[in-house]
Amino acid sequence: MLEALKKNPAWKGRRGPVVLIIMDGVGYGKYREGDAVADSKMYHLDALAAKSPHTRLKAHGKAVGLPSDDDMGNSEVGHNAMGCGRVFSQGAALVSRSIESGAMFTGQAWKDIVANASGGASGGGAERARTLHFIGLFSDGNVHSHLDHLKAMIRQAKKDGVRRVRVHTLFDGRDVGETSALEYIDPFEEFLKEQSAGGFDAKIASGGGRMWITMDRYGADWAMVERGWNTHVRGLGRQFSSAREAVETYRKEIPGIIDQDLKEFVVTEKNAAGGAVPVGTIEDGDSVVYFNFRGDRSLEITAAFEEDGFGKFDRGKRPDVCYAGMMEYDGDLHVPRRYLVSPPSIDRTLGEYLAATGVRTLAISETQKYGHVTYFFNGNRTGKFDEKLESYVEIKSDVVPFEQRPWMKCAEIADQVIGAISSGKYDFIRLNFPNGDMVGHTGVYQAVICAMEGMDLQLGRIAKAADGAGAVLLVTADHGNSDDMYEHDKKTGAVSLKADGTPKAKTSHSLNPVPCIVYDPEYRGEYRNDPGDGSLNEGLGISSIAATVIELLGYLPPGDYDKSALRFK
Repeated sequence: MLEALKKNPAWKGRRGPVVLIIMDGVGYGKYREGDAVADSKMYHLDALAAKSPHTRLKAHGKAVGLPSDDDMGNSEVGHNAMGCGRVFSQGAALVSRSIESGAMFTGQAWKDIVANASGGASGGGAERARTLHFIGLFSDGNVHSHLDHLKAMIRQAKKDGVRRVRVHTLFDGRDVGETSALEYIDPFEEFLKEQSAGGFDAKIASGGGRMWITMDRYGADWAMVERGWNTHVRGLGRQFSSAREAVETYRKEIPGIIDQDLKEFVVTEKNAAGGAVPVGTIEDGDSVVYFNFRGDRSLEITAAFEEDGFGKFDRGKRPDVCYAGMMEYDGDLHVPRRYLVSPPSIDRTLGEYLAATGVRTLAISETQKYGHVTYFFNGNRTGKFDEKLESYVEIKSDVVPFEQRPWMKCAEIADQVIGAISSGKYDFIRLNFPNGDMVGHTGVYQAVICAMEGMDLQLGRIAKAADGAGAVLLVTADHGNSDDMYEHDKKTGAVSLKADGTPKAKTSHSLNPVPCIVYDPEYRGEYRNDPGDGSLNEGLGISSIAATVIELLGYLPPGDYDKSALRFK
């Protein structure tokens, strides 16, 4: 049990709560063209910044525990950093380190996977080599997965005696270029060809876009997972001779389709009778590795493989396989049962300290980011630290393409937050507006403008409630996205154009800094409060948010927490 935080004797107190507003995917753009945040009429956000101390925080790369500053931040590591007050090495870095050291391949989970897949006969009396299947995001975006990790495992599986590998590809188009699938397929097919010698047989077996199959999260759309199950496991879906043929065909048939939305496909080959059969259904006795290291879009397909009482859709005959995830996706529920790399061990989070101190807390978002303001904010921990002190509210997201409802549920979130501010029931409220990230990923510029302006209206409403209740608003973001909606030439900065002369949409996160604004309408002189940049500590990362919240609540942060953005007099 943690000790309670100590009161700050220099703090004079406020009437209302501290409200942490996380504008998901909203940063300060590097380029004027394609910065949908700057292009939007953000009257209320601009007003808050103009009359409040503010600065820019780093939200990518090493500042959030990723391997290098070339790595984009994301919502998971961002909320970890904000909620934990320190920087922990995150999924990509942990996996890379485990592969480089060889630790992954000496662990029991890997030994189980390859030992099982190295077997011979597998049911039905027919002799066949068992198969090791890899399912995951097929890119080097380094947000959910990295192809280098997949290649390293395939090489090692061959060394360890596995004879047959099948890869089930989930095309990206969000963390990498929106139509870059073939840039990954072709070199990977060459890699598989090089490996397929000496009795080793490796092929791409199935796939589709990440927002169409398999990678749902938070139970928002189980039909995605069902399509993925039928495609990868049962071999049910439109048939093609190769992944390249599938991509090229769908692009011709559905003009403008981007990789994340590509329909499912099954790769086939001719059997002895001349018919087309899937090259890699998942059968009894096989091994399966889900090679995404990030947890949110890994839990549902994992449940389909592991849960006996699964009832989200009809799986048909569930194959008896040896299943492993890249990491432990839920540390409290210990899901999956078998995993290759241990996640960071995060302790003494902001939420745990506040519970120990008796601070009454509300966490709220809609489904798409509910897990971020709860599970990830709490250091990858399911559940509450104190049932009496904490309230969690999930507003159900619409199950429609985000560009069709770009305002999402921001008004409903604001409704509840305004009520919570005036109720006097809470000392600390944290919320996430998902619009900037979820709509930003669509690449539809007009929709992003609508998303930003819809969210800004809610910021104005919440600010008015803060005025009335004497609350303090801490406005920030977990990473950039909507601030960088066009592809740019890295050397010249010029906008990249499509064949028709229009800008090429960028659907991935940005490397841009994010806001940190402290709106304190009943300021009492404790810290520097000059409007504009400079009043707050500059050059910090978003891990400073935890200490900033603690100070705004009137307490002293733990000594090993990253520095607060506030500058006390």
